[in-house]
Amino acid sequence: MYYNENMDYLKNKYDVIVVGAGHAGCEAAIACARMGAKVLLSTLNIDNIALQPCNPAIGGPAKSTLVREIDALGGVMGEAADATYLQMKMLNSSKGPAVQALRAQSDKKEYSNYMRHLIESNENIFLRQACITDLIAKDGRITGAIDEFGIEYSAQAVVLTTGTSLNGRIFVGLKSYSAGRLGEAAAVGLSESLMKLGINIKKLKTGTPPRVDKRTIDYSQMKIQPGDEVLNFYSFKPDRPIRKQYPCYLTRTNEETHKIIKANLDKSPMYRGLIHGVGPRYCPSIEDKVVRFSENPSHHIFIEPEGLGTYEVYIQGFSSSLPADVQVQMLHTLPGLEKAHIIKPAYAVEYDYVPAVQTTHSLMSKNVQGLFFGGQINGTSGYEEAAAQGLIAGINAVNYINHSEMLELSRSSSYIGTLIDDLVTKDIDDPYRMLTSRSEYRLLLRQDNADARLTPTGHKVGLVDDTQYQRFLDKQDAIAREHQRLLETKLSPSQEVNEILSKYGEHLERGCKLAELLKRPNISYKVLQEIDPETKDLNIRRDVYEQVEILTKYEGYLKRQELQVNQAGKLEKFKIPDNIDYMHIDHISSETKEKLNKIRPKTLAQASRIGGVKPADISVLMVLLDKHTFARTEN
Repeated sequence: MYYNENMDYLKNKYDVIVVGAGHAGCEAAIACARMGAKVLLSTLNIDNIALQPCNPAIGGPAKSTLVREIDALGGVMGEAADATYLQMKMLNSSKGPAVQALRAQSDKKEYSNYMRHLIESNENIFLRQACITDLIAKDGRITGAIDEFGIEYSAQAVVLTTGTSLNGRIFVGLKSYSAGRLGEAAAVGLSESLMKLGINIKKLKTGTPPRVDKRTIDYSQMKIQPGDEVLNFYSFKPDRPIRKQYPCYLTRTNEETHKIIKANLDKSPMYRGLIHGVGPRYCPSIEDKVVRFSENPSHHIFIEPEGLGTYEVYIQGFSSSLPADVQVQMLHTLPGLEKAHIIKPAYAVEYDYVPAVQTTHSLMSKNVQGLFFGGQINGTSGYEEAAAQGLIAGINAVNYINHSEMLELSRSSSYIGTLIDDLVTKDIDDPYRMLTSRSEYRLLLRQDNADARLTPTGHKVGLVDDTQYQRFLDKQDAIAREHQRLLETKLSPSQEVNEILSKYGEHLERGCKLAELLKRPNISYKVLQEIDPETKDLNIRRDVYEQVEILTKYEGYLKRQELQVNQAGKLEKFKIPDNIDYMHIDHISSETKEKLNKIRPKTLAQASRIGGVKPADISVLMVLLDKHTFARTEN
């Protein structure tokens, strides 16, 4: 049972209010609670906690790194994905480790239930089904919130993780209605409350494909997409469950599909100008693909299960806002789907969001102290991006209450740091999606070493317990010892050694260190186990020897990138005072002044990443910082 010494929850008094229980809200609430805060978690529908309203999958390119980083910091998305997968698959497995990406096809309902259990079993979280319609602030600080029933809740911090609910409107063809997701009401009132607090609101758009009854699909016409035989997991914790894997399938659009789409573009709300929000650039609707990539005769469509307890199947790559009857025509042109029955139609949703340039790197509002934002409300797309922001917002909500130092991850430390820096530094015009290409340090920021980079931070903030932290330290020690052993151990050429090496197209003319041999393209750590008895006898764990192999094979590239980080760090050392008056600085353009004034960067490095700020502008700022001749605004 819940226990609270002052019974504050009976007085509607909490430390933190989290609004929204999607992927961002769950991470925020659980992080706050595990750090000791009393949390009110308000959601429109408690049956939709951690819902996957679009693709029932976790991970993929760049996103898998976010999930591993969330886990390393003490978040829960990776743990939930490992517990509820239908299929695990390592994408880009034939390429280098910087672009390899784990992807889990999830059981949608199991995932939601798993996360709900984590929430309901935490005595610091008080769950409530209600729509927060108003925020309460005094003297520039948040003090609470009010729900649709007029009930007032007090708190020192509020975390908004509203997803697509803020003034959401769903479109199916030319028909539209107020809703944040299919079957769920929109959140009305909160946008107006934010605007009263001086916060700017804009609109974005996203969409989702139809769901089809799997009993009406002819899978024999499709290409099977199985999971991996050798499993990988997201969480760095031990004892991950080994579950039966289920296949996905691949089909394609064709000329007839494209013909139907083109003939019905006049019925699309996007092409009729009824939707004003910009959609995700890297996940376009099928009608957008057909128009924008007209030279392509067909597009991949993946058929993916939603769960073991449902007949619903997700048609990935077939997002649309065309009328429901047109969707049926389109679908029936796809091989294997000629007789498919649509359970839920595809739809587009337009919603309000808060451009994140109005927040700091802690994800706290620049206008209102104690007000934090995480997830799609910041202009992002994707469960993983949302969860990462929710985790950071939750951690910092508690840090704010405790007057502790804010957790602000750098670009060189993590994809999470890159994601947040992009959001708060650049004007985002379309839903932001994390890509490997967005990180200039992607060789260092891989999914496989997220624990090495962020577990100490997770332990410091109190989300990684001592047992897991010791497990992490033991692993790092094992990696260091084995790496050093390979550097010191010499292998002599022999007939037996060369017979084994010949299977891999290699030959040893003279003695060499094991590390030197491992650097050869055709040689893996498993080959070393074949030719060196000590390596075999040590029986090193896979997660350890994989790190040793990467450190050895990519040593030169890693050192080069570390040098880049150090050089970039020089600009990070140039701190810009908070009260600089950019409008009175000479030798930089008015446009640059306005952007600097809007973003108010903390360092020269951040200033250099603002769109439109030129290297010459940075040089001017550097000179002024050296001379301490900045004009100051009034405090």
